[in-house]
Amino acid sequence: MGRRLLLALLLLLTAAPLASAPPAETEAPSVLISRQLLRDAHLAVGDIVLLSADRAGSHGGRFRIAGVYEPTPDPMKYNVERLEARLHLPDLIRLTANPADPQSAESVSVVNVRLADPADADRFATDVARRSVGLVARPTARGADGDLFTVLERFHVAIAAVTMVGSTAFLLALMVIRAEERRDMVGMLRLIGVSRRSIVVEILIEGVLVALAGAIFGVLLAAAAQYGINRFFQARYDTTLVFVRVTGSIVVRCLVIALPVGVVTGAAAAWTLLRRAPASLIRR
Repeated sequence: MGRRLLLALLLLLTAAPLASAPPAETEAPSVLISRQLLRDAHLAVGDIVLLSADRAGSHGGRFRIAGVYEPTPDPMKYNVERLEARLHLPDLIRLTANPADPQSAESVSVVNVRLADPADADRFATDVARRSVGLVARPTARGADGDLFTVLERFHVAIAAVTMVGSTAFLLALMVIRAEERRDMVGMLRLIGVSRRSIVVEILIEGVLVALAGAIFGVLLAAAAQYGINRFFQARYDTTLVFVRVTGSIVVRCLVIALPVGVVTGAAAAWTLLRRAPASLIRR
């Protein structure tokens, strides 16, 4: 009897602290927040925040900030504040589920499907619409006709064409003026027996060198403008989006276009001199 009483007292004394201790608080699920949200809300990694699907804050949940991420640059959202958060899918479903609809946590409204062959998009959309009433499949790729960036690309091509015509005319005028300044020297070279071919080759080489020098100067100017424009607008809109980019293909294209332009302008300048008699070139 005494042993049983002693054992009961020991069990009672051992269970008393456990019964009076508060229940252990479950750890809050983790969440990632954007750099802009961390800065504007004056938060830090490790803080506990309350997230809710509505403004009133009802049916919200407590989350622990596990890290910070930089939002993916989007040209359509460059002027929008990226106050965003990334949750695990179960946490997101639990946060956005409608308590009045028990099936809201088990149903989806949109599903993204990536086809092995993008050319089968129309046939896939037809099959989906045939299998279920009210289910519609739409391509997420932007159409070429109504795409804003396609319009901008065409606008840039038009500006480039006008610039090419203007620069070619300017280079042609420069080469003709330089040829007229050297008409006396060309006339003397012709009189002492220098062939037309040698003079034409010299003028063509000069035209190509001038065109290449202009193309290289334009590329360097574009690279400097790229740095300044990107730094200004990235600081202005607080984004990592690249607004201007001078790629290697653009540099090669400029140099390749400069070669025929230099040849054409050099040939035109040479024709203005060599079409006349050698004696008429000397103004004495």
